[in-house]
Amino acid sequence: MSDKIVRAMTKDGYVKATAITSAGIVEWARQIHKTLPTATAALGRLLTAASMMGNMQKVEDGSLTLQIKGDGPLGTLLAVSDAVGNVRGYVTNPQISLLEKYRGKLDVGAAVGHGMLTVIRDLQMKEPYVGSVELVSGEIAEDITAYFVQSEQVPTACALGVLVDVDQSVKAAGGYLIQLLPGAPDEVIDKIEAGIQAAGAVTPLLEQGRSPEQLLETVLRDFELELLETTPVEYRCYCSLDRVTSTLISLGKKELQEIVDDGETIHIGCQFCDTDYAFTTEQIQDILKKL
Repeated sequence: MSDKIVRAMTKDGYVKATAITSAGIVEWARQIHKTLPTATAALGRLLTAASMMGNMQKVEDGSLTLQIKGDGPLGTLLAVSDAVGNVRGYVTNPQISLLEKYRGKLDVGAAVGHGMLTVIRDLQMKEPYVGSVELVSGEIAEDITAYFVQSEQVPTACALGVLVDVDQSVKAAGGYLIQLLPGAPDEVIDKIEAGIQAAGAVTPLLEQGRSPEQLLETVLRDFELELLETTPVEYRCYCSLDRVTSTLISLGKKELQEIVDDGETIHIGCQFCDTDYAFTTEQIQDILKKL
């Protein structure tokens, strides 16, 4: 499955929009973390939102992190996007029991619970920008909308959808972000609201095979759209042996010597891709010699 992000603007200059298809990203996350359907839907929505928001930053080597800490059974959810929109993430409890609002409708809000959404924007400046808001519903799209309105004062409409198939694989995933630009008159807002209402929930549109372009054309049907950019995106982890070795070095000589004295191979796992890095006593000794 090839995923992509499309960015667009209405020709009147009042609305900017981003849409994504992310079934490949979410399916890969499901396989890595062995998530059951409710966790698949929750993590998939967060990865989808992070990918769009990371792509929107357009800061070279920048990154965007979305963290949800709720009191529901899922625990903490985290998604990190690079400046392109390639994304990675994890959920603390990937195998919680199925939670449904009604048959066929996963109850992500109940699985997430009450808590906080934190957005960390690393724009390659001295300090990252950090903004937090209370979760509105735990359904994630509504929480992203609340973040933009409360923390960045940007009127935003966000829709996110993940459709889990009967075999627990990801059948469809994606969503959109629509934002008003300064000076937009009331009639623009009215047209956006009418378009969103007419389009309905995003998951059925994704199930029909709508592309990101078609999502935007459907929701913003009363506007002339100018497509600005199309970007392929994927689930991508940046861990490596060198990075893990650097983490070990940061422990310092004393702690590394204690590891050597224990005489056992240590294992360091990547929380994003589940890769296991094993270091024998001899390898730790080699690291110590270089310090």
